[in-house]
Formats: sequence, structure tokens, C-alpha cells
Amino acid sequence: MPDLSPPPLKQNRLLGIGLRVGAATCFGFMAAMIKLGSEAGVSLPELAFYRFAFGLPPLLIWIAMTGSFGAWRTRRPFAHLWRGTIGLTTMVTAFAALTLLPLAESATIGFVAPLFSVALSALILGEKVGRHRWTAVVLGLIGVLIVMRPGGSPVPALGLALALLAALGTAGVTITLRQIGKTERTPTIVLWFTFFAMAATGLFLPAYGRAHDGPTWTILVALGLFGGLGQLFLTSSLRFAPVPVVVPFDYSQLLWAVLLGWILWDTSPPASTWTGAAVIVASGLYTLYREHLLGKDEARAARATEPL
Repeated sequence: MPDLSPPPLKQNRLLGIGLRVGAATCFGFMAAMIKLGSEAGVSLPELAFYRFAFGLPPLLIWIAMTGSFGAWRTRRPFAHLWRGTIGLTTMVTAFAALTLLPLAESATIGFVAPLFSVALSALILGEKVGRHRWTAVVLGLIGVLIVMRPGGSPVPALGLALALLAALGTAGVTITLRQIGKTERTPTIVLWFTFFAMAATGLFLPAYGRAHDGPTWTILVALGLFGGLGQLFLTSSLRFAPVPVVVPFDYSQLLWAVLLGWILWDTSPPASTWTGAAVIVASGLYTLYREHLLGKDEARAARATEPL
């Protein structure tokens, strides 16, 4: 099968960072739309369905602009079904957590997903994980314990459990994408996941679908557009800049969560949330730094073994 992926683009770190900040911004607003939609009486199956239904147009435009017209072709349909099952379950769990937690707390707990990826890469892929990265994982979990506000007003236990499960599911999706990405192109993975999620959640619409007023439909359209654009910005950022350059800007989503929580719900996170977020972000950045060093060491070793 010919590879219809667009050719590699010239590195532009500033553009890559801008796209990553745009992705974090979109995901911050998407989270707010989920909470607003839930408060307006929209069920979880509807929220999930319209996230993909109204996110499909930006995806199709992106495919057309990049010339990836063969994105629907795949050699591994069952791998896409497995990825879709994990991804959709994770997304619904994350949506449910958002309906129970303040935006800031939900975003903060979600930041432990990369740390869970480290643990799963060792358990599932058999990758070597040294003491530095295990230390970062432990520190991240300590950050979660701080967010739980020991000795203070605790966050809802169910919301916390769902957020942690969603973070673990996100890590599982990351591992799955690393496996499927060896043979499948990004447009193919995104398109198959979108159609799978729409088909699966659409089965629940006859039982859970409801008529909505104009403002609620506006929320649902915004939910899909922010989610779809955020996914595209996230993917595109890596075409212009390396992972270590853009990933730290994912944490700007927390700022949007705090700002939107204050504007829309008049809530502000307590000191324990800020402290826990600082610990989780620090552990995540340290993990990223260690990955960067390991990558440089591997590249140096590869050059040393090249024939003269």
C-alpha cells in the first residue's frame, strides 16, 4: 500500500509550540463544554457522540488539506477496533470524572497519564525503566495524594477514582498507539477511531438521546469543534517540533481550567491543588528530561557503531 502521509515539514519550533498551546486551549474549553452540557441535562452517551460528530468536519478538512485521501485504508482493522475500545472507554470515563470534579482538579489528575505510560511500557512492552523514571512515577502519585486534600475538604471519591482510571486509560492508549503506529499512519488512526466512536456511541442515542434547546446545541457543537481542533493541533505540533520542545506546554491546560472554572462556576482551586499540580508537573518534566537524555545517548551510540 502506498504511503499517503504528507512529507516531513521543515522544523519550526515556534509554530510547533503555538500549535501545542492551541491544543491545550481547545482541550481546556472542551472540558468546560462537557461540564456545561452535563449541567444542561445532556447524557454521557450524547456528550461522547457529539464530541466526534461535530469534530468530524475539521478532521475531514485536515485530511483534504494534507492529501491523505487514502486514510480509510488499513491492514489492521482489528487493531483499530482494540484501540477504539480502549480510547472510547477512557474518554467516557474522563467525561464522567469532569461531571463530578472541578475543572482544575480534573486537569491536574489527568497529568499523571504520562507517568502511568512509563509504568505500562515496562509491564506491557518490556521496556527498561530505570530508577529515575520510577522515582518520577512515585512523585506523581504523591502529587495526586496532595490533590486529594488530606485533612481538608476532600474531592469526591468517585470523581477522583474515575479521573485516575481515565489517566490510566490514556496511558494504555499511548502504549497502543506506539504499537499500531509502527504500521499505520496518523490520519488512518484518527479517522478509524472517530468512526468507531460515533458508531458505538450512536447505538445509545435511541435510549439516551433527548431534544435540546438552542443554547444546549451550541454547547454540543462547541464541544465537538474544540475536541476535533485540539486533536488536530496536538498531532500537527509534532510535525514542526520535537516532543521535548512541545510537551511541556500541555500543562498550560491547567491555567485554562482554573480560569474557566473561575469565570463559569466562580470556583478557584485551593492551595493543595496548586501544590499537587506542581509536584505532578515537576515529575512529568523530569521524566521528559530523562527521555531526552536517553535519546541523545542512544543517538550517540548509534553514530559510534556506524562504519567509517
